[in-house]
Amino acid sequence: MKINSHLSVLVHDQAKNYGDREAMIYQDFGSEQWKSYSWNDFSRNVKVVSNAMLNIGVRVQENIGVFSQNCPQYLFCDYGAWGIRAVTIPFYATSSEQQIQYIINDSKIRFLFVGEQEQYEKAHRVLALCPTLERIIVFDKTVKLNALDPNALYFDDFLKLGDGLPRQSEVEQRCKDATFDDLANILYTSGTTGESKGVMLTVGQYHAALEANQKCVNVKDDDRVLNFLPFAHIFEKAWAVLSVSVGARLIVNNDPKRVQQSMRETNPTCMSAVPRFWEKVYTGVNEKIEKAGSLQQRIFNNALAVGRKYNIEYLSRGKRPPLSLRLKYDVINKTLFAKVRKELGLLSPNIFPTAGAAISNHVEEFVHSIGINMISGYGLTESLATVSCNHLGKPYSVGSVGYPIEGLDVKISEEGEVLLKGPTIFKGYYNRDDITSASFTSDGYFKTGDAGYLNKGELFLTERIKDLFKTSNGKYIAPQMIETRLMVDKFVDQIAVIADERKFVSALIVPEYRVLEEWAKTNGIEYASMSELCADKRVTDMLKERIDTLQQQLAYYEQVKRFTLLPEPFTMEKGELTNTLKLKRRVVNEHYMKEIDKMYEE
Repeated sequence: MKINSHLSVLVHDQAKNYGDREAMIYQDFGSEQWKSYSWNDFSRNVKVVSNAMLNIGVRVQENIGVFSQNCPQYLFCDYGAWGIRAVTIPFYATSSEQQIQYIINDSKIRFLFVGEQEQYEKAHRVLALCPTLERIIVFDKTVKLNALDPNALYFDDFLKLGDGLPRQSEVEQRCKDATFDDLANILYTSGTTGESKGVMLTVGQYHAALEANQKCVNVKDDDRVLNFLPFAHIFEKAWAVLSVSVGARLIVNNDPKRVQQSMRETNPTCMSAVPRFWEKVYTGVNEKIEKAGSLQQRIFNNALAVGRKYNIEYLSRGKRPPLSLRLKYDVINKTLFAKVRKELGLLSPNIFPTAGAAISNHVEEFVHSIGINMISGYGLTESLATVSCNHLGKPYSVGSVGYPIEGLDVKISEEGEVLLKGPTIFKGYYNRDDITSASFTSDGYFKTGDAGYLNKGELFLTERIKDLFKTSNGKYIAPQMIETRLMVDKFVDQIAVIADERKFVSALIVPEYRVLEEWAKTNGIEYASMSELCADKRVTDMLKERIDTLQQQLAYYEQVKRFTLLPEPFTMEKGELTNTLKLKRRVVNEHYMKEIDKMYEE
């Protein structure tokens, strides 16, 4: 049942509708067994968390941190906090100590919920550096707590503080006092210098987003929705709230590396994903076809051609396929394509929203051709996820990011920048009035930093104006911050970080030739040219160890995974540097496209 209650009572209202019906499927930490919670269980746990939070002294609109991978406890904390008008601040499970320290201090967090051993140990190490932090509450009961940490508490023991709902009358009063102006979350995003900005999201924004998305995104109460992107990401967080609002069953995946196994075990009908997921599916299927015999290859390629004609040339354009094509596709869809989908665990696929980075046209066409309804879209944390997406029943263009959601005013500036105004747009950055002011036009439109255009109502993105890179996994990367960190090494003279629309961070490095030659001489390495020395595995192994040491404080997704040493420096003469010796990234990418592409070969 579609409802749009205030976040403080959303789960409880759905429990009244669905009772003992299954609401959530999950695995305990370290277990491969799937368990479930009913809607009544979900509601009961949220109430217990709300009561326990009151018993440890959580105040109205106080900031609470959640530093964990996806798990049911994460959801209990979100909804439990909203039930007493508190604010949750999510941390990526892979965040570095430096990042969590900054966010804890910036938002003055007293209570931090953490997932497993890794998150607990990071939190414990920054405890002395965070004056406001009072308690670390640990979800995984197998975590070994530090003996010198008397204020750490297991989540199971925390729940005992809410057993019997001793403060339920106060919880209900806070719910009555709740407004749509209440903050629900502060989500920190990376800045160009690596310093995070806290995006303030209100309950009213969620309310407006649910109203708009429920009209164009066809998720229903009989859907099985797999959550594998982190709840710290606005895409997954908003998608999960939307799923709860329609009464769908959540499948909580706590290990992104196991997502395909989880799909085969649980058979989801819906799932949000970044393009990189579908790129892997595309690559995997193609690899199997390449290894097959020539006859099987012809059969599959012919089937793809039929699927493309049916789904792209007709359905995507709002045209009815001719009978002969429908009959041909029906047979292929129920046999060959059904087998491909079954291997993915998609027995009854409904919709699969995909956003967070640019989607390759080849990949998008392939996914649609095999009978999977990918919903391409575009959004930002500042817009509470969806700005635009393919709408149910409307034609769509491969390469577009769909139609703007209802209620959102989208216009293109004279410079080509996408500008936004509407009830889902945030009001500002936490404690950063200066940046907030600079992020809006004089007439109140949010400046996205993305260039694009509108064509027959559909939004197309062309390039990124803002300084940040975004990987194909949807993570924002601040290249200058990484470059500055690695430039301190004596072996590094110049560096260009590569990451935009790529699977991971890589780098082109110009070594300090004199220092490198001295090291080679000391280590008995002979070489005929600088090219030969830069390609020597002993050199790259040495530098990799040094780089890994320098980037220990970076989050995993920010770390340089591969690099190439260049035998010639970047120069102004070749157009790679400005007059002030700043890197011209576009020129460097063009000049070294071969070297860059080689770093991303599987």
